[in-house]
Amino acid sequence: MLKLKSAALALALAAAVGAHAADPIKVGVALDISGPFATIGAETRDGLNLAIEQLGGKLGGFDAEFLQTDFAGNPEQATQLVRRYLQAEKIDFFTGPVASNSALAVGPALFAAKVPFLSSNPGPSQFAGKQCNPYFFGVYQNDTYDEAAGRVANDKGYRNMVLIAPNYPAGKDHLGGFKRLYEGAVKEEIYTKVGQIDYAAEIARIRAAKPDAVYFFLPAAMGINFIKQYVAGGLKDIPLIGPGFSADQDTLAAVGEPAVGLFNTAHWAHDLDLPANKAFVEAFRNKYDGRYPTVYAAQAYDVVMAMDAAVREVEGRVDDREAVLAALRKADFDSVRGEFRYGANNYPVQNYYLRVVEKRADGTITNRLVGTVLEQHQDAYVGDCKM
Repeated sequence: MLKLKSAALALALAAAVGAHAADPIKVGVALDISGPFATIGAETRDGLNLAIEQLGGKLGGFDAEFLQTDFAGNPEQATQLVRRYLQAEKIDFFTGPVASNSALAVGPALFAAKVPFLSSNPGPSQFAGKQCNPYFFGVYQNDTYDEAAGRVANDKGYRNMVLIAPNYPAGKDHLGGFKRLYEGAVKEEIYTKVGQIDYAAEIARIRAAKPDAVYFFLPAAMGINFIKQYVAGGLKDIPLIGPGFSADQDTLAAVGEPAVGLFNTAHWAHDLDLPANKAFVEAFRNKYDGRYPTVYAAQAYDVVMAMDAAVREVEGRVDDREAVLAALRKADFDSVRGEFRYGANNYPVQNYYLRVVEKRADGTITNRLVGTVLEQHQDAYVGDCKM
C-alpha cells in the first residue's frame, strides 16, 4: 500500500513538473509607442523584436512569451499595466519603459513581487543610490552620458555654457551629470516642459546669453524641434553638445543636415568595431529597411540577450529568483557595447564614447565614432547603495 502511495505521489510530482516546464517564461514589456517618447518607443520595440526573432521566441532554449503593451508614456498607466502583468499574467521578467518617471513609478511593485526589472533605457539616480534594489538592472545611469559630455566640453575649451533639458527626473539627472565634470561656468540652466516642441523663448534666452556652447538633453520630438529651430534661429555658430539621446538616428532622420557637426556622447556606437555589434547592426539594417539602429534599439536588444543568458544559466528555473539575480549579475553574453560589468548597484561599469554627426558620401547623415572619453566608468551614486 505504501509503495502504491509513493508511486502515485511520484507520478503527481512528475505531472506538476511537466506542467511547469510547459508554461512559457513571461516577459512584461511596457512600450512608449504613442505619447511624448513615441519615436524612442518604436526603436526600443524594434531592437527587442530583432532579439526575440534571433532567439526563435525562446529564452535560454525555453518557450517565452513577450507581452508588449503601449502605455503612451503615462506613469499612472504604466503602474496599472504592471499591476496587470503581475496579478493576471504572473510575469517572470519586466522591461521598458522609456522615461525615468515611469521607471520610478513601476519599480516598487516589481521589487515587492521579486520580478527582475531590466531597464531598456532609463537609469534614474534614485535606483543607483539610496533606493537601489537587487531586482533592478540598468544599461547606463542617467548622469554618465553627461559626465562624458562635460569632459568633452572641457577638452574643447568651452568656458561658459547654457544647459537645457525637460523638467522631469531624467532631465535633472542629465544636467547634474554634466555639471559634475564640467569645469567652466554655467550661464543659464533652462528646464522646459516634457513634450514641448516650441523653443522660441528658450532660443532667445540662449542668444542673449552668448555662451561658448550649449548642452542639451531633449530626446525624441523635443530634440528634433529644438535643433531645427536652433539652426533656423541663426545659432549654428554656437556649438551644440548633447548625450547620444539628443542626436541619435531617430532624431537625425527627422532633422537632416542641420544636425551635421553635433557632438554627442554614448556608451555605444553603431560603428564600434566588435563582432557582436557588427552582427547586430547588419541584422538590424537587413530587417528594418537599411536604417541604422539607435542606442535605444541596441539597449533593448542587449536586455533580451541578458535574459536569455540568465535563463540558460538557471536551466529555465525562473522561479528561483535568487539564482536568476545571480545569473543576471554575471552578464554572461556578448553585449553589443563590448565588455562591461555590473557595479555594486547593478548599474554597468563601462566605456563612454564621443560621436559626431556627419554626412557621408552617399548622403546618409549618421554618427561617426570619434574615440573613448571615459574608460570603465562607474556612476557617482554607487557609494549610497547599501544592498
